[in-house]
Amino acid sequence: MNLKSVLSRRIITAAVVLVLAGQACTLSLFENPFGNGTATQTPVSVVPSPTPLVAAQTTFVATLPEPLQANETLAIAVLDEVTGLSLNATQYPMSARDSLTYTATLPLPYNSVVKYRYVRRGTAQVLEDTNLGAPIRYRMYFVAGPAEVTDIVADWGDKSYARPHGIVLGQITNVDTGSPLPNMLVTAGGMQSITTSSGRFELSGLPTGTQNLLVYSMDGMYQTFQQGAAVADGQTTVVDLRVKSLPLVNVTFTVTVPDTTVPGVPVRIAGNILQLGNTFADLQGGVSTSPDRMPIMSLQPDGRYATTLALPAGAHIQYKYTLGDGYWNAEHKSDGTWNLRDFIVPTQDTTLQETVLSWSSGDSPILFEVTVPSVTPPSDIIYMQFNTFGWMEPIPMWPLGNNRWAYKLYSPLNILGSFSYRYCRNGQCGSADDSQTVGAAPTGRQASTSLMGQDIQDTVGTWKWFENPEPVTLVGASITPRASGFVAGVEFQPTYRPSWSYYMPQALTNTQAIGSNMVVFTPTWTYTTVSPLGFATAPGQDPLWIDSAIMLSQARALGLNVAVFPTPHFLSNAATFWQNAPRDAQWWQTWFTRYRAFAVNYADLAAQTGAQTLILGGDWITPAMPGGKLPDGTLSNVPADSETQWRSIITDVRQHFKGQVLWALPYTKAAIEAPLTFLQDVDGIYLLWSASLSSNPSATKADYSNEAGHLLDNEVSSLASLLNKPFILAVSYPSAAGAAGGCIPDGAGACLDWNLLSRPNADVGSASLSLQTQADIYEAILTAVNSRQWITGFVSRGYYPPAALQDKSTSIHSKPVADILWYWFPRLLGKVQ
Repeated sequence: MNLKSVLSRRIITAAVVLVLAGQACTLSLFENPFGNGTATQTPVSVVPSPTPLVAAQTTFVATLPEPLQANETLAIAVLDEVTGLSLNATQYPMSARDSLTYTATLPLPYNSVVKYRYVRRGTAQVLEDTNLGAPIRYRMYFVAGPAEVTDIVADWGDKSYARPHGIVLGQITNVDTGSPLPNMLVTAGGMQSITTSSGRFELSGLPTGTQNLLVYSMDGMYQTFQQGAAVADGQTTVVDLRVKSLPLVNVTFTVTVPDTTVPGVPVRIAGNILQLGNTFADLQGGVSTSPDRMPIMSLQPDGRYATTLALPAGAHIQYKYTLGDGYWNAEHKSDGTWNLRDFIVPTQDTTLQETVLSWSSGDSPILFEVTVPSVTPPSDIIYMQFNTFGWMEPIPMWPLGNNRWAYKLYSPLNILGSFSYRYCRNGQCGSADDSQTVGAAPTGRQASTSLMGQDIQDTVGTWKWFENPEPVTLVGASITPRASGFVAGVEFQPTYRPSWSYYMPQALTNTQAIGSNMVVFTPTWTYTTVSPLGFATAPGQDPLWIDSAIMLSQARALGLNVAVFPTPHFLSNAATFWQNAPRDAQWWQTWFTRYRAFAVNYADLAAQTGAQTLILGGDWITPAMPGGKLPDGTLSNVPADSETQWRSIITDVRQHFKGQVLWALPYTKAAIEAPLTFLQDVDGIYLLWSASLSSNPSATKADYSNEAGHLLDNEVSSLASLLNKPFILAVSYPSAAGAAGGCIPDGAGACLDWNLLSRPNADVGSASLSLQTQADIYEAILTAVNSRQWITGFVSRGYYPPAALQDKSTSIHSKPVADILWYWFPRLLGKVQ
């Protein structure tokens, strides 16, 4: 079995779940879909639910960095990632062996994977940190039988300790095929790393001593691997680990729900693996599961719900049935506590027959009904977001028809009292909001729990950024059809949230509908630290390998050409990152090594998913170019051999990807004139264009077009002639006043970074919305491109996939400028005369 077939197996399994998730919008609610009578349970053959798993006595031994205070105790917290790591943890007190060593023995299910961390309890509860000061999400342990687990607590959240540490570096491969395995979670000492396309991982800053090293397949497709790893001070421990794939079996989940359940509402399965909605990320409010990624069960004629999933035999599954996510409206036991089910997938096809005892906990349920504006796009789904101890992940509502939506909140009402809530479109609360509750931290609408049932009826008067969608008046133009190979494309913005996966097919269909023949994806890794340099996939911020693979495959299935443009994500911004970096010889060597791994990772992804193009470079990378300078104009101290480094990276990339390789070059006079010899090694230029076209507020489209033509002829065409390679114009202009002049005031006398206008960033009040400005700029540049045959493509950058917004960002999604492209793209491609 080669790597491409393994990837296909994982894509198909995950994609089936996305299809099941999409069934929610087709259900008819508040009526029985099988007739006007009440659904009744019919006798079925009894298939037992999973029996309680046999427990193994497991002793945890924790060594502390310093003795506890007199009023402090130590506990081990066993975590529930399905409900939320901090929302349903079970703490077990530990006993002291001596002043630094504590133990606790727990009965844990055989063949289960336990997630846990240590808690120091005193006047407040303090969680452990890594040696680098980062919070520990959890440690992991595979229970193969009775055993003793030894851990070293490196740091506490309120204290720091200087202690020796080392690195574990390694590669994960398939034991049967030898193929490297991406998307595997590797953990030791509470630190986590996700493997790249080459199966490589790195865990830095581990305390010296023996660490429990565990390899976990987030989709359950491979056996969990566990062994000790010796860590020495200042040394790197290299490991080569091989794991075995697991066969898939069909598991049919059949569940009887309480008779209080609203007829026809979607019942989901929330669980601990990717296929059951786990994102392995810290989402809003402390949850990790996303309802948009969970499978939805089908309502049966007898009133039960059922679905069949292909799951890996031997995988440890934790799951629950829910009308919301793992926290909201999830099933409860008879005593009101959450019900979390444990299951080891058997080696043969299995049917589970189960019963939800209750959706409720606490006071009587609250029914929310809302009427939304008639301009709401018919494909939109309305969500509710609740605020208890912070705004949580939004929950999809249930469609009633005629712009009316409903949601019945059953639980956890026992801990709410008074609370806030709001409505938004497509789960993008904070971006696609009800105009009464705009932004990341609004007060929200108010509600309180009660012993009596409630029916709260609301109306959304307008949607922010979609109040009254503006049409555009199209002006005919004489457009010269281009030769075969001309690119008419849309580039998706690099920001990512796990819930976006559900809306990606619709976004791809929308881009195809305006005549695009190419979509550019911008998958990211995150720079988590500057020194030591941390650059890797951060779940929740960056798409996992499997997420990117599914998106690319969906685009290819629509017949779109696909380009992959790897782009970094910064915790603050690129300028701050470069300014704070040491930029000495050793740091630069590490930086080039990390970027090489980044580029090769996405070269492999492009190759394995059938993408046509890979784009390297970008505007953020200027300090790493030969003679590089920081954003403030000072020299970056880039090594003298940087030209050689870049040529070597391009050579490596070509060994992994046989398609077209472009270089993303920012349009600045300095960048265009820089003697970059390595540009001869790429197949074309992807010119990042946000040039100033006029600072005159009275300038016309003709003025914009003339200036664009002047700049292209006098500053760009010479480089195009010199390289004799394709030149694609990648355009980015926000829908804001001042965009044509290249400067949108930031309110402090300077120009705004246009990326700040993109969602889900907060609105920037100093910028003024101007949809017409963006449309005029695009039409003017397209006019200039029309008469310059050496330009071989036009791409719109910054598309926001999950929702139509007529905001100030560079996105064209459902803005007047999209109509401009709808007119131009088919004519440039010769599909419309």
